[in-house]
Amino acid sequence: MDPKTLNDIPPWEWPEGVGETFLGILGDDQADESDRLLTAELAGDFTVINDELAEALLTIVRSGGETDELRGKASISLGPALEHASTMGFEDADDMLLSEEVFLEIQQSLQEVFLKADVPEGVRRRILETSVRAPQDWHRDAIREAYSSDDEAWRLTAVFCMQFVRGFDDQILEALDSDAADIHYQAVCAAGSWEVDAAWPHIAALVTSDETDKPLLLAAIEAVASIRPEEAPEILGDLTDSDDEDIVEAVFEALAMAEGPTEDEDEEESDDKYF
Repeated sequence: MDPKTLNDIPPWEWPEGVGETFLGILGDDQADESDRLLTAELAGDFTVINDELAEALLTIVRSGGETDELRGKASISLGPALEHASTMGFEDADDMLLSEEVFLEIQQSLQEVFLKADVPEGVRRRILETSVRAPQDWHRDAIREAYSSDDEAWRLTAVFCMQFVRGFDDQILEALDSDAADIHYQAVCAAGSWEVDAAWPHIAALVTSDETDKPLLLAAIEAVASIRPEEAPEILGDLTDSDDEDIVEAVFEALAMAEGPTEDEDEEESDDKYF
């Protein structure tokens, strides 16, 4: 099936056997580049990703014969599955997207490719952005080096990565004052991710300002619930009257997160610990 057709269909409605189709396109270096790019993006979806597809994506990342764009796309596509494996572990087969063997292979290979001096900068940035989804010791130094770069693209990568690796509160606070919109946005996300309380005045100002653009506002709404959940109802209350459905939905999700788990959810969590 044409990947362009699949792109217009929700993943849960993809036909049976679509993974084999993806494998064929990813492995065919004579296939149309646009088809391979789209397939590399689609292949990372939770409904299809498995060891075989992950290996196919990893092969592209490793290959110096592929275009930089395709290598970067293949790398990014591995990110969600890496994060899932890192978070969920490998004890419950029903929850596994990747085997532990393939997970470890991806981690090792991404580090090896990242460290090669002849790998294009764009590919290396995408590899760092992917690999931090399952943090390792080497990431701290890589992020520090990226953040200290004079290249704004590397600094953007660094601040994005700070969402996943602890220990960069000072850099996150500095990045909140960046004139680069993308870096500012990622800094807001990172501040929320690690509940950086010193970022509160900046985040609160974004939420209450009429001049904050929508993507940044959505990120700030989520950060509010993480940093000071007890103050979320007061500062987010007025936004429930917004004419923008996305903003209203984000506010209610943030308020639910700020309230924490319900009593029933607490009981279920407690049960899970003992049975």
